[in-house]
Formats: sequence, C-alpha cells, structure tokens
Amino acid sequence: MPFEKIAAAGSISPGEMLEFVRDERRIVVCNVEGQLHAMDGVCPHRDGPLAQGALHGRMVVCPWHAWEFDCVTGGHDFNPDLRLAKFPVEERPDGVYLDIE
Repeated sequence: MPFEKIAAAGSISPGEMLEFVRDERRIVVCNVEGQLHAMDGVCPHRDGPLAQGALHGRMVVCPWHAWEFDCVTGGHDFNPDLRLAKFPVEERPDGVYLDIE
C-alpha cells in the first residue's frame, strides 16, 4: 500500500504521540528526539489504546496497566518475544506519511 498523509508537517513534536485509525486498526506514531516511529496502537494485554498513554523517551506506556513498548523496535520492555508490528513513517515538507501494510 502506498504512503498516505495522516497529519500536517510538524504536527507531532518531540516527546508527543499521535493516534491514526484506519479500518478499525489503531496505529501510534511517536516522535523520539525528532525521529518518527509508528507501531500498532493497541496493547496486547487488554487492548489498551497506547496513544492515550505516555511517551517516556522511546517507551510508550499503556494507560490501562502500564505495559511498556519501545516505539523504535516495537519490543516489550520485559518480554523479548512480544513485539508490536512496526510501520514505515516519513515526515515530508507537506505532511506526515504512513505506510500501513
């Protein structure tokens, strides 16, 4: 699938997250020190909405039960076998673009 525009350029500041929903699939886009990263936006523990949680450095903390995922790798903080899907994301002069497989 081609990249699609999901936000205006500069709309996700460092330390912030944005939720994008398409066809009931939730994606969280994180800005870590000026670099954008995108991964599944639903916590596999109890389906918590990750974008409504907190971003601490590169760790996204689920607002429901505090499970943490590295938005750069998609990995869980304690279980290396648990990973969320990652998606290509780019910031271009005219916006933020996401490629959902």
